[in-house]
Amino acid sequence: MTTPQGSSLVHHAWSPITDLPEDVSGMVQADLGHLAQVWSEQAVRLRGSPALTRFNDRLRREWAIETGIIEGLYSLDRGITQVLIERGIEASLIPHGTTDRPVAEIIPILRDQEATLEGLFDFVAQRRSLSTSYIKELHQQLTRTQEYTDGIDAFGNAVQVPLIHGDWKPQPNNPTRRDATVHEYCPPEHVASEMDRLVALHAEHEANRVPPEVSAAWLHHRFTQIHPFQDGNGRVARAIASLVFLKAGWFPLVINRDQRDEYIDALEAADDGDLRPLATLIARVQKQAFIRALSLSEDALRQTEPLAHVIAQAADRMRQRRYAEVQEMQSQASAHADNLVGLAEQRLQELSTQLIAQLREIDPGYRSSVKRSDANTDHYFKHQIVKTAQQLDYFADTRTYRAWVRLRIHEDRETDVVVAFHGLGTKFVGIMAASAFLEYRDRTDGQTTTDGPYLVSEEVFQFAYREPVDDLRLRFDQWMSRVALVSLDIWRRQL
Repeated sequence: MTTPQGSSLVHHAWSPITDLPEDVSGMVQADLGHLAQVWSEQAVRLRGSPALTRFNDRLRREWAIETGIIEGLYSLDRGITQVLIERGIEASLIPHGTTDRPVAEIIPILRDQEATLEGLFDFVAQRRSLSTSYIKELHQQLTRTQEYTDGIDAFGNAVQVPLIHGDWKPQPNNPTRRDATVHEYCPPEHVASEMDRLVALHAEHEANRVPPEVSAAWLHHRFTQIHPFQDGNGRVARAIASLVFLKAGWFPLVINRDQRDEYIDALEAADDGDLRPLATLIARVQKQAFIRALSLSEDALRQTEPLAHVIAQAADRMRQRRYAEVQEMQSQASAHADNLVGLAEQRLQELSTQLIAQLREIDPGYRSSVKRSDANTDHYFKHQIVKTAQQLDYFADTRTYRAWVRLRIHEDRETDVVVAFHGLGTKFVGIMAASAFLEYRDRTDGQTTTDGPYLVSEEVFQFAYREPVDDLRLRFDQWMSRVALVSLDIWRRQL
């Protein structure tokens, strides 16, 4: 919505776009690069398979649906969203009452957005370079069936104005915030030159091999800072950010409705000069896509390929287990995992010591303890590990590797904080994971009942066998700090 004439309350004043800082190391996600490398190796094996095709189709449909939802173009129930992702964008799959607009209006928008993403894959295949003319093409495709957009007339009244497709805005489009202040975007007279500069700087980033998550975050934010179109700028921004990832062989940028608030906050932080929150969010979304692809690819192969091919795959898997490369990969990954198990034990022991020191002043009988799995107990918590992995949308492989460390707070109702280590994916490809959960244990009349598991980390900690051990320990130590804080907060609230 544009600003009424004469408005002077400016929350954010427009300024020309700036380049990346010279040092972008603080925005680079080292583990993302290792994960991408492992996926690159697996993608070669899966290229052209029904498994990878199905995965990409689902991701495209998710992108097409969610990119409009976070802009408020329409709403769709979560259950129907999942049906459309799984089965395709069809009007017959949307029951009455599950959306806020007529289905006949929503389906063309969804199909335009899906077609736009298809076009990005074609663009990458043709090895074209990003240009202002292509950005205009994207806008035209994304808004093809959108006839109007919100505007403000000379008297400050909200009106519907015709939407210009595929061309720069002729009038300012500065939105008014809830507190009646104005966010200024690039004035119309400067849009063409700013967009030329955006494309030129992006080309330099490509030539200098700026990491994809940093390049995409910069391109996305600086584009929204210009806001070159009347409407549809958010959708175009996510499209060109996706283009960066597709060129790298990664996945489209799917920001969903649950991430909207964090996404808006990250963009506002970038407005204030800090691009790191946006780069971090974008990197996390990519990690989740990689993990889903590595976890689901083998399941999809088994479901869609003929029986003979499945048998051949099984034989191939048996041969692969004997390859020295796989053995070395497992050895390195296991060594990394053993290292982290020791670090987890150390951190939980420190936490236990702190609890005892403070709580025994209140209750002399208070105690807590830390235990680490061994060869006889490493199979404990398998059900909880699998359930936790399902909640985080990945496959936990407890055959390749399994270990756990547990902090137990001994009270009438015992509390277990468990950090579990295991392989990731139905076939070991060099990625391992750590998950964390909390479980309560009640003993009444000789009977023991459990309550849980409850997630204490919304992100699985994943690591690749090639990651330098010092970098890995630093990342894990930060993750363990968050696990400890969340675990004790959950425990405190049930006291």
